[in-house]
Amino acid sequence: MSLSVADLWSAMIREATEFGGNEPVLASFYHASILNHPDFSAALSFQVASKLGCKSVPAMLIRDVFNEAVAADPGIVQAAADDVCAHYDRDPACDHYGMPFLYFKGFQAIQAYRIAHWLWNQGRESMALFLQNRIATTFDVDIHPAARLGSGIMIDHATGLVIGETAVVGNNVSMLHSVTLGGCGNHRGPRHPHVADGVLISAGAKVLGNIQVGEGAKIAAGSVVLCDVAPFTTVAGVPARQVGREVRELPALNMNQSIGDDE
Repeated sequence: MSLSVADLWSAMIREATEFGGNEPVLASFYHASILNHPDFSAALSFQVASKLGCKSVPAMLIRDVFNEAVAADPGIVQAAADDVCAHYDRDPACDHYGMPFLYFKGFQAIQAYRIAHWLWNQGRESMALFLQNRIATTFDVDIHPAARLGSGIMIDHATGLVIGETAVVGNNVSMLHSVTLGGCGNHRGPRHPHVADGVLISAGAKVLGNIQVGEGAKIAAGSVVLCDVAPFTTVAGVPARQVGREVRELPALNMNQSIGDDE
């Protein structure tokens, strides 16, 4: 269930206060990461910038760019809140709201991508590509800044994720590590997948080319998908083929990765 940015921030403040009291060694960490900031947006800019800063472009400069982006597009902050809630709702290992914010590189990489995407759309391609490189180096997640991602995204573990330039990912999508939304061909037009709302893409799946993955579809671990996937259909194999159909539920929300007609 998604929370408003204000309600999410209130919950994170309560958590950080409690955890900092219970573990004094981390009290300064919780203070610097959460309690020292006036709101969720400020804490998020600090978190992203502190991860991506380097000698040539310090964290303070990246934070300035982040703040410029969210001032122009407040939807970036709401999308981040939706992503936090997606992790909290779908990952049984995530038992408090601050966990993805502080510790999950999939969440952190997506928030940094959102800033790179805003820069790309402003024609600031050099800065966008710089952030893409820093995201790949820091998180082992490579998302082209021109790709279009919705909100309520959960990327579990995230290591090895690749999303290409013309890929489109809808809302409330869940992906695991080593997923590739890759291109087919060397032309400059659309050549990457379009993934609709509520899709679950399991670990190691490769979805290649300008194909459509319909709403509520499920792609099994290790599959190689080369053709369109119908809505509410499960595919598996190399190359992937249909192995089952879902009840009209969104598998991204229940994270059920079983395959077959008895799902």
